[in-house]
Amino acid sequence: MTVFTAGVTLFYGVSSRDLGLFAAYLAVCVALPGTLLVRALYRGRRTLAEEIALGVALGYAVEVVVYAAARAAGAPLLVLAWPVATFAAVAGVPRLRGRGSRALRTPAPLWWSWALALTVASLVAWSAVTFFRHTALTWPGMASVNVDLPYHLALVGELKHHMPPATPMVAGEPLLYHWFVYAHLAAASWITGVEPLVLLFRLGMLPVLAALVVLLGMVARRGAGSRAGALAAVAGTFYVVAPNLYLGPGTGVFTWKAESWTSPSQTFGALLFAPVVLLVADLLHGRGGAGRWIMLGVLLVGVMGAKATQLPLLAAGLATAGAVEAVRRRRVSPALLAVAAMTGVCLLYAQFVLFGGARNGILVDPLSLVRVTWGQLTGRGDARPGTASLLGAAGLYAVCWALTWFGVLGLLAGRPGTRTPPGVLLMLGMGGSGLGAVLLLGHCQMSQIYFLAGSYPYLMVVAARGLSAARARARLPYRTAGVAVAAGVLIEVLVRWLCGVRVPLEPGRPEALLYLPYGVLAVAVALVVGVLALRGWRGARLWAWTVFLVGALGLPAAWVTRALPSGDALPGAAEAGVPGGTVSEGTVQEETVPEGTVAAARWLRAHSSPDDLVATDAHCRWGHESPCDSRHFWLAALAERRVLVEGWTYTSANMARWRPGVRVQDIPFRDPRLLRENDAAVRDPASPAARLLRDGYGVRWLVSERRAGDPDAPSAATLVYRSGGYAVYRLR
Repeated sequence: MTVFTAGVTLFYGVSSRDLGLFAAYLAVCVALPGTLLVRALYRGRRTLAEEIALGVALGYAVEVVVYAAARAAGAPLLVLAWPVATFAAVAGVPRLRGRGSRALRTPAPLWWSWALALTVASLVAWSAVTFFRHTALTWPGMASVNVDLPYHLALVGELKHHMPPATPMVAGEPLLYHWFVYAHLAAASWITGVEPLVLLFRLGMLPVLAALVVLLGMVARRGAGSRAGALAAVAGTFYVVAPNLYLGPGTGVFTWKAESWTSPSQTFGALLFAPVVLLVADLLHGRGGAGRWIMLGVLLVGVMGAKATQLPLLAAGLATAGAVEAVRRRRVSPALLAVAAMTGVCLLYAQFVLFGGARNGILVDPLSLVRVTWGQLTGRGDARPGTASLLGAAGLYAVCWALTWFGVLGLLAGRPGTRTPPGVLLMLGMGGSGLGAVLLLGHCQMSQIYFLAGSYPYLMVVAARGLSAARARARLPYRTAGVAVAAGVLIEVLVRWLCGVRVPLEPGRPEALLYLPYGVLAVAVALVVGVLALRGWRGARLWAWTVFLVGALGLPAAWVTRALPSGDALPGAAEAGVPGGTVSEGTVQEETVPEGTVAAARWLRAHSSPDDLVATDAHCRWGHESPCDSRHFWLAALAERRVLVEGWTYTSANMARWRPGVRVQDIPFRDPRLLRENDAAVRDPASPAARLLRDGYGVRWLVSERRAGDPDAPSAATLVYRSGGYAVYRLR
């Protein structure tokens, strides 16, 4: 596994030096000290791989908090104090060495270890095929990467040089965002010397994905009740999505994933959230101890800054478990109340301190994602669906989700009198709230989908428990269950091929075609179940077989989704902000990309101070100047410097001005006068604006995309560097 991963990264442009330094950092500065803390604090049973994965997650959480303090103190390498202190404490205090943890370690069956290893290998291969292959490390190919990646890269540079962070693309704008993953990457860059670009585009998420697989397996083993059920949950998380019965690329409901290279905050947050769910489930089962509470507190803080959208899901899950417990026992356990209080504190801190109370583009807009999906499927993205069309598309969502998590209904086949454990109720409540948030909320970039992505793995755990319960009640052999799964896969493939509905629909084709494949699917499933009933299958046996059959319908859809490049989707997905959709019509054409971008930015980074302010006339994505798509972040990303005004799409001020029906990237800059003065300083040699920027705003450098025939430098500036279409000026 390690050799395969190393080979993939080396093949896609990572140097052996960078790979070796990153591996050493991961082992010595994250995994080892984190694992030592787990041994000292966590008394639950686990395998060696689970212990290390817990250590990686805990190590990341501690690292981010320590790095924030070290960076604020002006000494970022003081982040190394925490592994050094951990090693010293363990060496000096024998009881912290966790010798008793070996007795808690359970051996993993060989098939289980191989299954997890193959899952990790498949995710590495998926990363290579859908992300690495389309995400170059060199210019000009780099210019065509997912539109959000330079934004993420700019935030890594910001966290590398400043604490507290601000929005580097628009000076003076606060950074009201989930920034802990960028702090982690910044710390890794300081310690290893590896470029943030290489960490973000190649190395950073690989250990996160590997640890996530192991921890989801650990959570699923507790929730599903068996390793077989846990494997089904892990497989469901990474290989099952909503059944897509159309020909053509995926869209909307069909393309969400639990992990993503183009949203590192989602993947990083998912990793930190998995042990939170594990610890909360332990505490709700009465397995307490100070160590678990300490770990939970640290990890909740990590989740708060890594992906705070996980916290409302946890609160909803706790409310569900608490409500059921109150009905059953006429009281709520103190542990549940304590966890709820901790969650509430973190949620309030995130909303009113980290996010400054800003809504960041989120508003109540029921069925907004359904409307976007309807527009993509019909090819009428500019139109607004009628009531019948909207309800039809919402019904399509409901059917797809019901098929995906059909295994949950297997819980109905459990033994009479069996009570659902509080941990399972927790996950069920989380899943229900994720679905509700997606349908109720709207966002300028469709980011409400991350509520569903955060809860998706845990709904899969509940579905796997239902499958296990149905199989056990019916005493269905594994071979027979496997036949049902194969039948479900075959049915979906045949239905998609026979119906042949291609999206977006061609002009003039009736909208009813969208529902044809799902009607045929229902008939096919009913026929298969009817045949089995005629052959004498009854009761629990027939129900269990049906649950496995229907639950498998999402497998081919997942293969199609995995085969798409990260960000590929239907035309217009990028412009609508649908998760995963940022190529198609949003692609930057290579002929529009100016030469010299990287060289100019790197020169500026080498010859300026991190506190220097830069002005540029580059605000619009290349080839998307009319109207101006303001998602231009390359200067801040590559120079690691704050810019007076570059791209403003993702600033809180810009998203606060967004309303449904308007593309957030097309909204003009909030301060037209400042923008005019900024551009005049860079472009007009006779304008006094250059001195105004220097004296009034503290600008020290101008960076212009200048070509032959453009005006000379402003009188107050000195040309210090030129590369291709870029010129760098120092304000005198």
